[in-house]
Amino acid sequence: MSFAFWRSAPKVIPRLPGRVAVVTGAAHGIGRALAIGLRERGCHLALVDVDAEGLTHVASSLAASRHDQRVTLHVADVSDRVRMRELAQEVASAHGVVDVLINSAGIAHEAAFPQTSLEEWDRIIAVNLLGVIHGCHFFLPYLARADRGHIVNLSSLLGVVAMPGQCAYTATKFGVRGFSEALQEELRMTSVGLTLVHPGAVATGIMLRARGDDPDLLRRIDGWYERNALRPDRVAERIIRAIERGTPRLLIGADAVFGDVLKRLLPVAGNALFVNVAIRMLGVEYMRARRLAQWRRTMLGEEKVDEHGGIQ
Repeated sequence: MSFAFWRSAPKVIPRLPGRVAVVTGAAHGIGRALAIGLRERGCHLALVDVDAEGLTHVASSLAASRHDQRVTLHVADVSDRVRMRELAQEVASAHGVVDVLINSAGIAHEAAFPQTSLEEWDRIIAVNLLGVIHGCHFFLPYLARADRGHIVNLSSLLGVVAMPGQCAYTATKFGVRGFSEALQEELRMTSVGLTLVHPGAVATGIMLRARGDDPDLLRRIDGWYERNALRPDRVAERIIRAIERGTPRLLIGADAVFGDVLKRLLPVAGNALFVNVAIRMLGVEYMRARRLAQWRRTMLGEEKVDEHGGIQ
């Protein structure tokens, strides 16, 4: 019996200079850092974001680069199927080819399941999961025509472990993981590679742009990120090296590695252990009582519940 399928060679892109890279979510955070890093590698860029003003700021910073690569800006909502179809044609028309697609666009949300409306679920799934699927669907024909195409799909640490208050976000990031792993198998014998990325905590300011039912909690988490999390440029550098090497799976940050090891060793108890450690590190232990109070009020109809979860 042959096990050659285990040993398929990494689909490396030996030279990035002159390649055309599409980056969604390019106006902020990891996407912005990737745009800067790829520019420094000599890539032509098609930068995509729903934030037109943010794209303009990124373009201004790239204009000061010593390189003269072509940079095009594209205002698009990755959840909009019609716009994404147009986008792929738009980019191909402007650049001729597409070599790299990075699906970096995403939104955050922080609220317990009973406090998350179905409309909010629709919004998060549309951006975080369908946005990735749209990118792959519409750009894959162009990537297939390149001598060596590559896709990068950003999942998250929360595509490895699950956190309370993050049902919607976690569902989408596990979805990106499952979709990407299945697509990798379909691409195994083709010229297109795929890197699935699980970043841990990154200081991108995403929590300040997130929706949720507790603004104070979002500020606390963002403050911890600013003090302790990885900087976007370091994350971008790791991702760019993974593109060059054809790395199929990339865990970024000690927290991502820790979570992955725990889930492999202890699939159920490991998740609970990770949650306990994370809540203590973030300094948000008070949320357990608050979530319990919300549960008792919403699910059990106990209107007079104090912040510690007790009935008054």
